[in-house]
Amino acid sequence: MKTFWKRTLTFVIVAVVSFITSIGAVAYLIKNNKGVQSFLIEENTPFKQSVRLANYTSEVAENIDLTYAAEQAIHAVVHIRTVQRAQASRRNTQEYDLFEYFFGRPQQTPRTPQPRSGVGSGVIISTDGYIITNNHVVERSDTIEVSLNDNRTFFAKIIGTDPTTDIALLKIEATDLQALPFGDSENLKVGEWVLAVGNPFNLRSTVTAGIVSAKGRGVMTGTSSRDIIESYIQTDAAVNPGNSGGALVNTMGELIGINTALYSETGNFAGYSFAVPISIAGKVVADLKQFGVVQRAMLGVFMTSAQSANDDKIKVLEGAYITEFPERSSAKEAGMEVGDVITAVNGVSVRSSNALQEQISKFRPGDKVRVDVDRYGTAKSFTVELRNAQGNTDVVEKVEDKNTAEVLGVELRALSDERKRELGINYGIEVTGTTRGGKIQEAGIRRGFVILSVNNERVSAPEDLYKIVEQVLNGSAEDKWLLIRGFLRPGQIQRYAIDLVE
Repeated sequence: MKTFWKRTLTFVIVAVVSFITSIGAVAYLIKNNKGVQSFLIEENTPFKQSVRLANYTSEVAENIDLTYAAEQAIHAVVHIRTVQRAQASRRNTQEYDLFEYFFGRPQQTPRTPQPRSGVGSGVIISTDGYIITNNHVVERSDTIEVSLNDNRTFFAKIIGTDPTTDIALLKIEATDLQALPFGDSENLKVGEWVLAVGNPFNLRSTVTAGIVSAKGRGVMTGTSSRDIIESYIQTDAAVNPGNSGGALVNTMGELIGINTALYSETGNFAGYSFAVPISIAGKVVADLKQFGVVQRAMLGVFMTSAQSANDDKIKVLEGAYITEFPERSSAKEAGMEVGDVITAVNGVSVRSSNALQEQISKFRPGDKVRVDVDRYGTAKSFTVELRNAQGNTDVVEKVEDKNTAEVLGVELRALSDERKRELGINYGIEVTGTTRGGKIQEAGIRRGFVILSVNNERVSAPEDLYKIVEQVLNGSAEDKWLLIRGFLRPGQIQRYAIDLVE
């Protein structure tokens, strides 16, 4: 009998001790933020896990309040309505109906062409009425009407435009406006909450939310120009037609991007949208305000992303791979070589060619930057003085729309000998820009078009074209036409007829 009670007492004591030990272990785990579930998983898995699974002491992430950012943004985002005067269409003079030529047709009342209108958004960036928007929202417009969130309406004038980044600067005559402060788009993190504010489908002051899906994103725009700067912020905030030019803001109500494009197969939002970072857009509008034209800095390299480079010797897969150098390349003069992979600019990491464009676009010609490269496994650093497109550090002057420039609305430059050899020609001039409403743009001639002859006369300098225009305008002939022959792509000759007096 004594043995029975002795064994029973021993069992009870062992059970109590085990219970107390278990309680103590659990208390220790809880105190050290290590729950029972985590303890069991770590004890029974053969894997080294750097991230601990959720346990009983985890707290739900605090909800992010977006109301403050929305309140700040809606009063600074405006609705833009543009109107383009009607233009009667001209039939190609080389096309006609033989039946109509010989027999005529019943006379019909010609249709009166109607003006074209468009809508978009813009962001007030100063209390005295400066507004940033997309170039494609206001290009070719004759009148621009801006409506504020308080329903006041103003007519705006264009201070300057930059097709390269699709940014434009407008001005309305108003004071004491609510403006959005610039944020830091470079420190924006993937996964961070953002708001898109604009006027989709003419629905005023619309706010949508999402997260940053990617940074430094390039988007296929259908252009082959090497000058186009594309380093977009990609988000999943809903953006639709009418949002263009609107604000992308962070949770503090700061402007971090200008909504510009969306990915869609239907024309409406399909999951992703893209914004020009304010690090690019802010510098562009500052130049437009001060100079009337962007002071664009050039590193002097042609490039592709390292992961796309066809070079088995490179040792890194992130960065901008140098494929060749243009004339008067400051990068080449500094010591860079084809095959170098640019990895950083002034200490800021560069992961792709788009990211390199974004970094360089913050500077002006004459600025010096430190460029880090990886040369087949060897790290090197260079100090490069940036230049403009003409290969120097001079301030680029805005072309005044006077005389011939006003008639044509075009910027031209002579071709270098090297460029002529590349194109397989020995004469010609290149269109480097067109102005809104100019004859060249209306004819359909784009930047990059090489003009070979005008009115059957070869041209080798912009002055040659201007002289021909003056002769036509001052001549006695009633019809004043320019017949322009050239190409956008070598081997594909195109011809344009331009009426200088219509």
